[in-house]
Amino acid sequence: MSHPLLDRLHNEFNYPLLTTDSLDEFTQQNTLTVLFFTGDPIRQKETADVAVVLPEIIGQFPQLSAAVIDRGSELELQKKYNFLVWPALVFLREGEFLGSITKIRDWSEYLDEIPKILSRTPQPIAS
Repeated sequence: MSHPLLDRLHNEFNYPLLTTDSLDEFTQQNTLTVLFFTGDPIRQKETADVAVVLPEIIGQFPQLSAAVIDRGSELELQKKYNFLVWPALVFLREGEFLGSITKIRDWSEYLDEIPKILSRTPQPIAS
């Protein structure tokens, strides 16, 4: 994965590394999904912060299944989910887009925003 904190997500927490080819299967197997788009952890300094916070988010919202998006698939999928800032957390229900949170946030913002996102009706995405 290229950064110790990103490696930890896979090795310690067993978050899968998804590509465009494996995304649909994962999101169909899990009702609620959060996808972590890391970007380049050297350029996007907040990536390491989000990597630390993501397991805490899953602890608070255990109904979410987390995965990390492979760097080689990020740009194609970023266009699909239409976010502009890295790193990003993209939330899906049965593979359908609910919303995203970009950059690192205060913990209280996650606690406020995630329930709102999870209660949304899925939104159309680019094809």
